[in-house]
Amino acid sequence: METILVKMEKENPDAEGIRKAGEIIRAGGLVAFPTETVYGLGGDALNPDSSRKIYAAKGRPSDNPLIVHICRWDDIYKIAHPVPEEAEKLAKAYWPGPLTMILKKTDLVPEETTGGLDTVAIRFPQDPIARTFIEAAGGFVAAPSANLSGKPSPTLAQYVAEDMNGRIEMIIDGGEVGIGLESTIVDLTGEEPMILRPGFITKEMLEEVLKRVEVDRTILDANCRLRPKAPGMRYKHYAPKGDLTIIEGEPEAVTEAICQRSKAAESAGEKVGIIATDETARQYRTFSGAESVKSVGRRVDEAAVGRSLYRILREFDDENVTVIFSESFSQSGFGQAIMNRLLKAAGHHVERV
Repeated sequence: METILVKMEKENPDAEGIRKAGEIIRAGGLVAFPTETVYGLGGDALNPDSSRKIYAAKGRPSDNPLIVHICRWDDIYKIAHPVPEEAEKLAKAYWPGPLTMILKKTDLVPEETTGGLDTVAIRFPQDPIARTFIEAAGGFVAAPSANLSGKPSPTLAQYVAEDMNGRIEMIIDGGEVGIGLESTIVDLTGEEPMILRPGFITKEMLEEVLKRVEVDRTILDANCRLRPKAPGMRYKHYAPKGDLTIIEGEPEAVTEAICQRSKAAESAGEKVGIIATDETARQYRTFSGAESVKSVGRRVDEAAVGRSLYRILREFDDENVTVIFSESFSQSGFGQAIMNRLLKAAGHHVERV
């Protein structure tokens, strides 16, 4: 299969390219497209065969549910019932945007899309290319991240092509995404609203609307044996090719430990990469001996950290880095989402110093 690559400006999507992309989806094909979070791999959410094709293209287990993307608020009533008051309040506050809500599904949504569950994950993205594309595709696009299962999610079209070239019909290149981590997922089907995947919309932001929100224990607890209920959270995810270790502790102890471990790994013949911050990158470049030191930005700028993380993991893959060390980050606010993805990428391999 030949994969077509179409470049577009976010604020002025190419009408002909969008029309072709919509036709591909309506015919049962797959199109990768940008959102404000990461690139998505889109298929017709109401077509069981399209969902099967998504799982096959990604190498993703078919019991891992897909998120249905919509482009009009009213369409939620076609695929979810009931739609509780909490969902309407959250939509008013944060849609369109990086928030996914889990609700009870209607019969319109096939179980192939929901991983066999009687619930459906729904998102109304903010990105103008995404919204225009979804409308052209019929209004209901199932889309996980556009990467091979287990690899870091793509924030640039070049990484979509790296994984999906020859597997799907089209890639829409809308440039670098804005947030860089997947959407927040909140489950509204239980007694209390529960965050199943942290993201840019934080617990504190949700509580401004709903007052009380629980957090799934599996998000940051490596020892928890409960099964995650959210898309993308059951299996190992976001992992680079190299072995990633997170070092946590007091700042000076962390930088010293990473420098020591980096020197030892380089001496053993490994190619070492370090995930640093602007505050520590120079020290690592001077004292660690690591071949590749990359900064995610200033530690206090969590938006920059989130936007940089997956790109840096992909760059380490491009450089054939075999061992990676990373500092840890705050587990509050958006930092919780950053640490969630970092822990998943490291297989929860954390060393305390």
